[in-house]
Amino acid sequence: MTAAPRDLIAEIGRTEPGARIGAFFDLDGTLVSGFTATAHAGDRIRRRQARAGEVLGVVEAAVRYRLGRMQFERLLVRAAGYLRGESIAELDDVGERLFAEHITSRVYPHMQNVVRAHQQQGHTVVLSSSALTIHAEPVARYLGIAQVLCNRFELDEHGVLTGDIVKPVVWGPQKAAAVQRFCAGNGVDLAQSFFYADGDEDAALMSLVGRPRPVNPRPGLAALAAEEGWPVLHVSGSGRAGGRSLRRAAGFGVAVLRAFATH
Repeated sequence: MTAAPRDLIAEIGRTEPGARIGAFFDLDGTLVSGFTATAHAGDRIRRRQARAGEVLGVVEAAVRYRLGRMQFERLLVRAAGYLRGESIAELDDVGERLFAEHITSRVYPHMQNVVRAHQQQGHTVVLSSSALTIHAEPVARYLGIAQVLCNRFELDEHGVLTGDIVKPVVWGPQKAAAVQRFCAGNGVDLAQSFFYADGDEDAALMSLVGRPRPVNPRPGLAALAAEEGWPVLHVSGSGRAGGRSLRRAAGFGVAVLRAFATH
């Protein structure tokens, strides 16, 4: 069942106003076209901050994850390991710069309208993503979303990255558990709430909320939506697609590896 963006906005306008209803939004592929993290990876490559081993490691880990041969937690920890010793304050500044330079144009206009419709109803709007703070928080600020549930770097007492991620990692069932805890602690009725996401790993949370709304769903989630009769939202109209941006980043990485090999 396909839902038109205009119909969804009208539906939100008919819902009960107030903070008791939650609206939870995934980030990559849902609010934003493609993967926000590729902007950071590309920036490190362009600025020659990434050594050859880092580029190889990230590309290899991403491929293994896509093939189902690496858990998301291991992928995330591996990426964090390359940033060990960096200041979170400086990384936050990088995140803001990259959002302005590369991500703003990739925010889906239709999804921005959906966020605004929930805010106008006084719903509790939350960005719930497996992304890291440096990628998720600039988008949340841009959209006026005050609450963010996402992954965070582990820091030492000086605000320096240790190379690890705060556990439990927010992904799949753990994202669902994080949202459940948030609802219990903030008086949000999960059975009346909305969840917008595109990933197969978000099936757990989709099955818990009262109003699941897959957005441009990947095959596994699309199949589940058809089976359950969930309305599916297809949106477009922002920047380049995720697959293309991922291929560009990988291609750029190969070019950098060749540059390292010739020096």
